[in-house]
Amino acid sequence: MAASNTIRILDGNTFVVSEDTGDIEATPSEPTGLFSLDTRFLSKWVLTVNGERLNALSYDDLQYYEARFFLVPGMATHYIDAKLSIIRERAVGGSFRETLTILNHDEKAVDLEIRMDAGADFADLFQVKDEILNKKGEIYAEAETDRLRLGYRRGNFRRETVIAASRPARYDRNGFAWSIHLEPNEQWDTAIDVQTHAVGPGGRDLRMGLRAHGTERLALQHDLEQWVAKAPKVNTEHEQLASTYRRSLIDLAALRFSPLSLGGQTLPAAGLPWFMTMFGRDSIFTCLQVLPFAPEMSKTTLRILGALQGTRFDDFRDEDPGRILHEMRYGETAAFEEQPHSPYYGSVDATPLFLVLLDEYEKWSGDVALVKELEKECRAALKWIDDYADLVGNGYIWYERRNTDTGLENQCWKDSWDSLSYSDGTLPPFPRATCEVQGYAYDAKMRAARLAREFWGDPAYADQLEREAAQLKERFNRDWWVDDGGFYALGLDPNGQQCDVLSSNIGHLLWSGIVDDDRAAQIAAHLVGPRLFSGWGVRTLAEGEVRYNPIGYHNGTIWPFDNSFIAWGLRRYGFAEEAATIANGILDAARYFDGRLPEAFGGYQRELTKFPVEYPTACSPQAWSTGTPLLLIRTMLGLEPHEGHLAVDPRLPVGMGRIEVLDIPGRWGRVDAFARGRIDLHNLVD
Repeated sequence: MAASNTIRILDGNTFVVSEDTGDIEATPSEPTGLFSLDTRFLSKWVLTVNGERLNALSYDDLQYYEARFFLVPGMATHYIDAKLSIIRERAVGGSFRETLTILNHDEKAVDLEIRMDAGADFADLFQVKDEILNKKGEIYAEAETDRLRLGYRRGNFRRETVIAASRPARYDRNGFAWSIHLEPNEQWDTAIDVQTHAVGPGGRDLRMGLRAHGTERLALQHDLEQWVAKAPKVNTEHEQLASTYRRSLIDLAALRFSPLSLGGQTLPAAGLPWFMTMFGRDSIFTCLQVLPFAPEMSKTTLRILGALQGTRFDDFRDEDPGRILHEMRYGETAAFEEQPHSPYYGSVDATPLFLVLLDEYEKWSGDVALVKELEKECRAALKWIDDYADLVGNGYIWYERRNTDTGLENQCWKDSWDSLSYSDGTLPPFPRATCEVQGYAYDAKMRAARLAREFWGDPAYADQLEREAAQLKERFNRDWWVDDGGFYALGLDPNGQQCDVLSSNIGHLLWSGIVDDDRAAQIAAHLVGPRLFSGWGVRTLAEGEVRYNPIGYHNGTIWPFDNSFIAWGLRRYGFAEEAATIANGILDAARYFDGRLPEAFGGYQRELTKFPVEYPTACSPQAWSTGTPLLLIRTMLGLEPHEGHLAVDPRLPVGMGRIEVLDIPGRWGRVDAFARGRIDLHNLVD
């Protein structure tokens, strides 16, 4: 991951990561540069004045799509008596524009040589992530009289970066320059346009629908204003919650991604820098989180995932008929099948979650037309659960990659190599099954039964699905329960042996409804007990397990998204106090990240650190972390669609104060919800 002082701006799939001076000097392993469509279009972007690098005074993170840097010549000192000011202002909006402004504060005229070194390695994002830059095509640079053209070609795969300035410049293969004369108090400026072009099969330019540079900033600003204005208003006495909510809304706007086939409709990309593309699981979870605040995202996500649903058996892509995709990429390694992500189907949870989202969306929106439109895709997804996912033949969803070279080993949300283990720390053989996915399958069948009965005109199929769900619940509570621990196993191996470790996955089981009522209290107690709950949130793996590590990616860190669904599950089973405890911890943690929750943070005990410890390679912003505060607000207020109306059953953490959520959209029109937190009587002074 890039250093913590990097500055990031983004607009969907296009983003820039630079130093705090605005300069970019990328290495093969560092995600700095201008990226779009999984390709780095600028790897070098260095400004000098009279051959000298610049020193940062400050920068403004104006909006998610723009930034401004205030610079002076020379190295940093305690005091800089500079005679020049240099301002770099940049914005992305499908492409990239930077404006340079130079001001002469001296009492005499100056002659300056202004130069921008520019270069592009056209690295595929996978190559950067894997720290392997092995280009098999030709990189070229062409200096023209009015522009610099940087390019890469490999067969019919071509990427180009075209750079042109508003003031005449001298272009060469390594950049461009100006010789300028400034009188006292005179100002000089120029605008630099950077256009990215991605040419695919048949010579078609994939970058369609770019806004003209003169209008892109205004269009982005107007779009953001409309986005925020359309969302429900959150008024609260808890100042940090209000700012976190606004930060989440803005980050969600920044992460909106329009796949090439959607014609401008958007869904949430997963996260910056590695996952700025469509992910089945991540997009679905994010849509579930933000349904009360941005329901239109669900419709787009469901449609595109349905359109790209698997139709055949393809071992390279781990594709089956009815399977919902995991990830879609547009870079070189996908185009030449060095990676299977075109698209790749290696997840076992996206398919049942697709059904869950469709039902939840209909309950909120009343969009019966979409339910009917996607009936075929839903039936195919249910068939995949029964016929293709049950690799062992015992009624559970299992996974084992067929692409043994570049496919994912673990195809659940905890997809790192060591996330599934026995209590002695050893890893189980394949195929593997994880507990939460069985819960998703149960929930999917129960929800699909409602859709079949109410909208598809097939009550017999509805009865069948409900019988199958009941049988799955009975079987699951028998096979997965760890008697001597009082919790559900994280996983099973193909011989039926339990991966008998205590993990956060049990909270997802509450959310799905597969937990027997007489065991729910034990699960709730574990989730807020000292082994799992750090005070900031629920750890992915309990303290005391052999593989526990407070900064292990899936073995002890705290994932905000994970906690939001755990809180939702606790509310489902009536554990409102426990849900409020988790919500309070996560929202407290958000304060230390300026309202922007990262992908994950350390699982250290709150009393030990006094602040949440950053995880070094966490994505930020990340979609399902961005959605977390929104789902926690829903959970704290107990917002649930019920028989065409919105039910409200609030339970706020102690000291939260009053919360108002105004203009909540749904099939009921727009309604308001109110709640007041409880007072901590122990802290009152007579």
